[in-house]
Amino acid sequence: MFQEGRMSRFRKFHSFRLLFSGLLILFFIVSFAGCGKDQGKAPAGGEKKETAAGAIRIGVAGSHSGDLASYGLPTVKAAELVVKGINAKGGILGRKVELLVEDDACKPEMAANIAAKLVSSKVDAVIGHICSGATKAAIGIYKDAGIIAISPSATHPELTQSGQYPNFFRTIAPDDAQARLQVDFAINSLKARRIAVLHDKGDYGKGLAEYARKFIESSNAAQVVLFEGVTPGAVDYSAVVQKIKGSDADAVIYGGYHPEASSIVMQMRKKNMKTWFISDDGVKDITFIKVAGSYAEGVYATGPRDTSSNPLAIAANEAHKKAYGSDPGAFYLNAYAATQALLNAIEKAGSTDSEKIKQTLRSQDVDTPLGKIRFDERGDALGVGFAMYQVKNGAYVEVK
Repeated sequence: MFQEGRMSRFRKFHSFRLLFSGLLILFFIVSFAGCGKDQGKAPAGGEKKETAAGAIRIGVAGSHSGDLASYGLPTVKAAELVVKGINAKGGILGRKVELLVEDDACKPEMAANIAAKLVSSKVDAVIGHICSGATKAAIGIYKDAGIIAISPSATHPELTQSGQYPNFFRTIAPDDAQARLQVDFAINSLKARRIAVLHDKGDYGKGLAEYARKFIESSNAAQVVLFEGVTPGAVDYSAVVQKIKGSDADAVIYGGYHPEASSIVMQMRKKNMKTWFISDDGVKDITFIKVAGSYAEGVYATGPRDTSSNPLAIAANEAHKKAYGSDPGAFYLNAYAATQALLNAIEKAGSTDSEKIKQTLRSQDVDTPLGKIRFDERGDALGVGFAMYQVKNGAYVEVK
């Protein structure tokens, strides 16, 4: 009995071991098959979806909503048109180019979040941001991630001149050049001797205004009779308008964007003030003219040099009209050039490695709507600059 019981227990144990081994083998087979079946699927929970295999991913970040959307949306359209043309020819390095468009509304806190989002989306480079404050908030994040950013419009000098952001490039000249042109024009062309300098307290507007004040004070030909910051988004600017009037200023130089500029100009003209108003590329936008209406007449603003006679600029503008049924907006050609320069650098470098792209941007010329450009060691585009414009008959016209 004992021997028989022991044999029975042995047979049961052996059967159990065989069953367990079979189940274990089946588990591994199912698991392996499941892994193969799920390869390439996007993870759950809203994480980044995998796109076309091997696509070169370019972020396009800027103001695409709100009062300053007219500055950012032309960049999206420029990037779309350049990429569409490149993809139609087979892409770059045998890979298609994909755009990831993100809206920061020109707000620094949103720009930082957008930068983190684009980094997590594993973009290879970024076109943007648009406003200087937003750009400053974002490019440190890109630098830490080893990602290059090229802006068509962020003009604060520190972005390139500080040396803190070797990953940053731009296709527009910096604000010290813009402020110099404004001051020289006010003093030498308009013969202004008493100048009020206003700004919107932001990185861009205040930075430009401080340069303007510096250049006026060192000119020995004019004086700053008022230096004042205004609150963006305010309904009434009558207090600062009254200060301008009380200062007996010949001219106002304003650093900032079109919403505040249009309100200030309208209130000045309604008080019959003939004071010259000179502003920047943040105001040289059709939206300023639409909002200020007839009060915009005679206003001066600096902006990128007119390259509309360049055959590549003509082609780029025509492409916009054909695709979108309208004339392009602010910084469109600068954004077109930025996208061309970036993708040309990737192609010439034969890589999306940021160090190789940087070296190529600094050493290789590229033909763009702005002319033939490349970038200096700081990241500024060689050969670009500003011109003075004036509103005449409802449109900005270059002052020769």
